[in-house]
Amino acid sequence: MDLSVEETHSVMPARPPMGRDKGGIQALDRAFLILDIIADAGGEAKLTEISGRAGLHVSTCHHLISTLCNWGYVARGVGSKSYVLGSRILYLSAACLRQVDLPRRAQDYIDRLNDQTREAVQLAIMQDTSLVNVLRRDARHAVRVGGGLGGESNAAHATATGKAILAWLPPRELDRIIADKGLTAFTAHTIVDRDELKEQLRLVRRNGFAIDREEFQLGVVCIGAAIRDHAGAVVGSISVSAPLFRATTDYLDQIKLHLIAATDELSMELGAPGATLRGSVKKEIAK
Repeated sequence: MDLSVEETHSVMPARPPMGRDKGGIQALDRAFLILDIIADAGGEAKLTEISGRAGLHVSTCHHLISTLCNWGYVARGVGSKSYVLGSRILYLSAACLRQVDLPRRAQDYIDRLNDQTREAVQLAIMQDTSLVNVLRRDARHAVRVGGGLGGESNAAHATATGKAILAWLPPRELDRIIADKGLTAFTAHTIVDRDELKEQLRLVRRNGFAIDREEFQLGVVCIGAAIRDHAGAVVGSISVSAPLFRATTDYLDQIKLHLIAATDELSMELGAPGATLRGSVKKEIAK
């Protein structure tokens, strides 16, 4: 049975009609209903509560929940007396955020960076093994870098946006991306050695930002930083690109301050736990 409006703890799309006569598959209807019930209960519910609200026999409900547990959509709660939404739900949530919500949420920050730096700003995500630019603002200067910078699907290793994301991936996932896309040499400065790339990514994790010095496009320097979601996962990155002749140390330091402030603020807006400005950058912004 469906929950009434009064029993629902959060606003969600209406549930579709259930049952074989509605063209659905009964087992799938019941599994999705169980997920909704756990969510409506605040993210945790006991087996008897779930079976009662779903109108299912306890043993039937237990078998369905066991399957959801195997897939990671449900997990055991505290003391194993209840069930909670599993990590796979967070994975799907992050995927939705990357592809649908992130560009909208990031737009004000992209515009602000574009105003502050007057340089080209781009937002990128990883879709499976491909780097994809999903939002871009062109530079305000008469002399500026070319459009579409870093939009190549196989350029993650050669761009600041890409490296800002790759640095936080599990080693096996990084190896999978390299195996699928390779390490294409876009310029003589591109890192094409796997071990050298991994060392660069270690520095990205230590410093809190990535830099691309003519690795993707000659005459262009780019600085990028990661964006995190409510689960702490990296869901994308923002970068600022400038022509080499403008990219002095002082100039890049100012860009870095604005960029890291923007990505940290956006991450906090997305609910990232403990999102704080990084090290000495935080001290500089406070001055």
